[in-house]
Amino acid sequence: MDKNDLVQKAKLAEQAERYDDMAAAMKSVTEQGAELSNEERNLLSVAYKNVGLLDNFLITNATAAESKVFYLKMKGDYYRYLSEVASGDAKKDTVDNSQQAYQQAFDISKGEMQPTHPIRLGLALNFSVFYYEILNNPDRACSLAKTAFDEAIAELDTLNEDSYKDSTLIMQLLRDNLTLWTSENQADEGETGDGEN
Repeated sequence: MDKNDLVQKAKLAEQAERYDDMAAAMKSVTEQGAELSNEERNLLSVAYKNVGLLDNFLITNATAAESKVFYLKMKGDYYRYLSEVASGDAKKDTVDNSQQAYQQAFDISKGEMQPTHPIRLGLALNFSVFYYEILNNPDRACSLAKTAFDEAIAELDTLNEDSYKDSTLIMQLLRDNLTLWTSENQADEGETGDGEN
């Protein structure tokens, strides 16, 4: 997607108050390496200012497990996006913040939400991507994704009609990632093994 399309996508996401999509679009803009215009810097700022809003109000005031997990997942996502473009100490901080938010959300979701709940599944999907792409820990990523998928399959009959479509879509994404990651790991091990003979 070219820069103008990404900026337009960020603007639309802002209007829809989908700040995680806005942050993802602006992350893609920054990854293209060109200097940001004033408008692009402002969009980036708005997207990531919501991390403060999450910490100061939304997470603090959330009482329902579903809300708290949703906001913590969002915080983990924001910091994961930032960690993809940060470097040095800033990268370490964003990685730590992302992992803490995901872990806190994960602990709450395991204790208080059904394995088939779309927010819990979405969290497992994003947390496993964090392990795979940011921490370079494919074993942990696969373990987390497989456990989430298997637990959801075991309780498929508890899915309510409202969330059926969302939950099954996320389960498919978990399975797709597992398939991809497993084949990549086998290819990597094969290359390493060839060199040792």
